Amino acid sequence: MSASIIRQWNPEDPVFWKRQGEVVARRNLWVSIPALALSFAVWMLWSVVVVHLPAAGFRYSTNQLFWLTALPALCGATLRIFYAFAVPVIGGRRFTTLATASLLLPAVGIGLAVQDPSTPFEWMVVLALLCGLGGGNFAGSMANISYFFPSTRQGYALGLNAGLGHLGVAGMQLLVPLVISAGVFGVFDGPPQSTAQGPMWLQNAGFIWVPLILASTAAAWFGMDDLADRHAGMAEQAVVFTRRHNWLMCWLYLGTFGSFIGFSASLPMLAQSQYQRADAMHLVWLGPLIGAVLRPLGGWMADRWGGARVTFWVFVLMALAAAAALLCLPTASVSGRAVASSGYTGFLAAFGLLFAASGLGNGSTFRMISSLFVAERMKKADELPSARAQAAREGAVEAAAALGFASAIGAYGGFFIPKSVGSSLAITGSASAALVMFIGFYLSCIALTWWAYSRRNAPYPC
Repeated sequence: MSASIIRQWNPEDPVFWKRQGEVVARRNLWVSIPALALSFAVWMLWSVVVVHLPAAGFRYSTNQLFWLTALPALCGATLRIFYAFAVPVIGGRRFTTLATASLLLPAVGIGLAVQDPSTPFEWMVVLALLCGLGGGNFAGSMANISYFFPSTRQGYALGLNAGLGHLGVAGMQLLVPLVISAGVFGVFDGPPQSTAQGPMWLQNAGFIWVPLILASTAAAWFGMDDLADRHAGMAEQAVVFTRRHNWLMCWLYLGTFGSFIGFSASLPMLAQSQYQRADAMHLVWLGPLIGAVLRPLGGWMADRWGGARVTFWVFVLMALAAAAALLCLPTASVSGRAVASSGYTGFLAAFGLLFAASGLGNGSTFRMISSLFVAERMKKADELPSARAQAAREGAVEAAAALGFASAIGAYGGFFIPKSVGSSLAITGSASAALVMFIGFYLSCIALTWWAYSRRNAPYPC
């Protein structure tokens, strides 16, 4: 499997696609997926690490711990704004290789820092920001894969890349509690931390990703391709900032992906702070798993029934799920183990539905973005084959830039949700205020989707 620079690429041509395009596109997709999964794992690493810091001897406040879970999302979202435009400038193969290799910095840094309880909080903040490198990678990865597939396969391809990439969150939340309970690297582990539950090797939360990152970096360099005819400068891509679709879809993607990544980061601490359950960390990984698995299904459903229709009902489900979670939160008047247990079960079920809906919505909204820009360009082109091919290429460049930029805006949900939950807990002692705010936001997404995209005679049906 050799990597190369491809001079001509036209996946919208059925003959080209069947003869050679599909094989190349699938190869790049299957190399991209594990690299993206590792990016998500490193990006959300603090969601698990912070839960174990007190047992390892770190004396940080609850608010400081929520800051550590929120900062990777803030950094990752900001980096996505720049990464969204990087692939047409430097090439998809080189971007994926460099972006994956950059994950070594936070992985090794966390492994070293957590071995010393006297590590300053400021240094932990730096490491949390470095984890944002993993979040930034998503924008470039999705833009790159969008170039390889025709518009009729965008939902499927982007859904697989992102959905299986999202499995990195669930895999990390499942794997890290296991590897920190044993010295999996032998003498290279370093001494364990002594806790009430026994020895703990918290450094393995970072070290476990190092060999996987090295392998994925090599696979990207030797197994992916650069598309020469998708080269574009910033000026060519910046036209998306003048497109109304870009801003409308940013708001909707903030609702779907922002919820997925924000609740992935905050649910472990939220569940533990509200219910004081020792088994909380054994179950919270199921939410990100559900959302990740269902993202490709959301893309497929959008290909089949239309992205706007699927997205509309997704936000209806998300509003209902958030309302159910609100009703299950413990209150000062609730007492007794049986009632608390019932509330905890309902709380997890509500978040399971919230993750499921956000996963479907992640796929359907990206299908909307990838089709809107190409369709708009093709509608304005004349019937000459050369003109339509040029329109398809320009639409693909705009769609890729919009995908990356929308993913950047959506990722800010990973910052605002943990901070909203943390602030609500600090001020009121409950997460109720934050959930009420989220419900109001989902209602605005329902109204926007219906008005702009899904109603009869909508301005931009898709």
